[in-house]
Amino acid sequence: MAAYRSAAGFQRVLLAFKHVCLKQRCGVIICRYSTVYDPNEKTFDKILIANRGEIACRVIKTCKKMGIKTVAVHSDVDSSAVHVKMADEAVCVGPAPTSKSYLNMDAIMNAVKQTGAQAVHPGYGFLSENKEFAKRLAAEGVTFIGPDTHAIQAMGDKIESKLIAKAAKVNTIPGFDGVVKDAEEAVKIAGEIGYPVMIKASAGGGGKGMRISWNDEETREGFRFSSQEAASSFGDDRLLIEKFIDNPRHIEIQVLADKHGNALWLNERECSIQRRNQKVVEEAPSTFLDPDTRRAMGEQAVSLAKAVKYSSAGTVEFLVDSQKNFYFLEMNTRLQVEHPITECITGLDLVHQMIRIAKGYKLQQKQSDIPINGWAIESRVYAEDPYKSFGLPSIGRLSQYQEPLNLPNVRVDSGIQEGSDISIYYDPMISKLVTYGKTREEALKKMEEALDNYVIRGVTHNIPLLREIIVHPRFVSGDISTKFLPEVYPDGFKGHMLTAGERRELLATAAALYVAAQLRSQKFLGDLRVSIVPAESRQWELCVELDKGVHMLGVSRAGNNYTVEIDGEKVEVSGEWNLASALLPITINGKHRNLQCLLRTAAGEITLQYLGTSFKLRVLSKLAAYLSKHMPEKIPEDTSSILRSPMPGSVVAVSVKPGDNVAEGQEICVIEAMKMQNSMTAAKTAKVKSVHCKAGDTVGEGDLLVELE
Repeated sequence: MAAYRSAAGFQRVLLAFKHVCLKQRCGVIICRYSTVYDPNEKTFDKILIANRGEIACRVIKTCKKMGIKTVAVHSDVDSSAVHVKMADEAVCVGPAPTSKSYLNMDAIMNAVKQTGAQAVHPGYGFLSENKEFAKRLAAEGVTFIGPDTHAIQAMGDKIESKLIAKAAKVNTIPGFDGVVKDAEEAVKIAGEIGYPVMIKASAGGGGKGMRISWNDEETREGFRFSSQEAASSFGDDRLLIEKFIDNPRHIEIQVLADKHGNALWLNERECSIQRRNQKVVEEAPSTFLDPDTRRAMGEQAVSLAKAVKYSSAGTVEFLVDSQKNFYFLEMNTRLQVEHPITECITGLDLVHQMIRIAKGYKLQQKQSDIPINGWAIESRVYAEDPYKSFGLPSIGRLSQYQEPLNLPNVRVDSGIQEGSDISIYYDPMISKLVTYGKTREEALKKMEEALDNYVIRGVTHNIPLLREIIVHPRFVSGDISTKFLPEVYPDGFKGHMLTAGERRELLATAAALYVAAQLRSQKFLGDLRVSIVPAESRQWELCVELDKGVHMLGVSRAGNNYTVEIDGEKVEVSGEWNLASALLPITINGKHRNLQCLLRTAAGEITLQYLGTSFKLRVLSKLAAYLSKHMPEKIPEDTSSILRSPMPGSVVAVSVKPGDNVAEGQEICVIEAMKMQNSMTAAKTAKVKSVHCKAGDTVGEGDLLVELE
């Protein structure tokens, strides 16, 4: 039985109030909602949010503005989550696994009955596009804040949606319109369509259950993985195959429709920056569309919505080729993750619109009322290691967390706080970082500043990748496609590549920081610890190691200003040098920089986050550097003979046993993390010495899986 408790207690109210204030402050700064929350417009007294994390917090924020009480549902591990603290009531719906909590319809229905909620907002993911859930709510007289079951069924099934799109005269991608039965039929169909093809889950979304295939072997493998991921994520393993449009843009149209036959398109969102078919950076509007193409895409999106009598907020996704030909991809019958950037350029609160529509009100706007005001960019901040396949999940506790809300025109949609756990059970998203400007250039500059000011400790995150994307010349010029990441980083993401000038800046900063720390350690409450020490030095000779390079530096100090001489060049570094602060704002040769000191040890090791990327340095005095040459070095591990898990997850399958001979590139095991399956392969041709895992095991990052001879 679901455990129920009311939102009581001064501490909880205080935390919730603090969080809401931050969110409201942010929303006011960036979105400039033109929405008027009419207190006399009757909607619902109480809404249950059947979701977690940032989207649950986002819905609660609008409900509070509308004077609606809210109910949060949560798993046992989410009992102290931010969305639980923000809501007026909270109900535990089961243990951590999603199948037993956030996908547990019986428990959520019980929560609805217990709390007397009149409506349910499903957010995105989980049960948001589940027609059975919508039917059960309707049977109980509870309003589902979303489209009706017919639209969910029609658009949720990619096969049926494609047929409806064709009938509505929406451009579609060539492909097979039926259900693919098995791997061999997939090979046959792929051959008839012509490679490359896209294999994807009929009931899927979010990049799960999706594979690109360039030959028969990849089709067989893609069918296996896609069907398994689809069954795991959606409870439906049906697949379809269609022509893969090579090097396209992914552009989507936000639609809004009421129950009275009115429908609008709220402009587009450019979502081409992706990894593993999941979006990373989005912006609105797109740099690529001209007014005529935008209008044509919008009108086709509205035509599709009207064809299924759609009523709510929804998104029609298109692939757009280099000639601005566009093809229907799918329709998401829910609020989209990246909806904030549409809110920024239109001034509409989409959650407010969804609630009004669900209650039966007509749209208040006409198509001519929908503006494009300024430019908005969203970066999805994930607990992921961007150096592994552009982002493999990371887990841990946020030991330090500080959102850049002090900056104007910055919005952060998150559902976490300092001390929150990023677990293996749920999506690794930390937040959606949104910046707004009158122009794209202004929005990009603000995003750069916001990323530099974002403090995240305790988990590995993808800020290094996000920052590199938004400053890359191709992205800045708008020359992007869904292949952007593999084209720009063909050998994988390696972090920021330092120029000679940037390298000097980094070395000088590390040296100045080292000296500042040494001077501080000599004092207590502003006075020297020992009165007999010699007068404070003003000149230092240091050795700084970076990327296996050794640099001799001369440092001189005048107050908070340091002059560092590197290879005959002088670098001026100044700042407050507050070593207890998470942020390190300094001026280097007259340029303002915001660095972060991630690590500083007594052994001279310093890790600095500079231009988004973490750099490990070692700063030693001249004498210490001389003596360190006599210290033994640790021999690196031979990674060709062992296979370690690159991420935390669960073992789905093990394909080898001790004594087996394996070829280079042969699959050894499959690891699933955050509902995505990853094939682990042999690094060389060898015999299997030992196997340290079995199907069903939970493994951590770096755990030994298999040893080769």
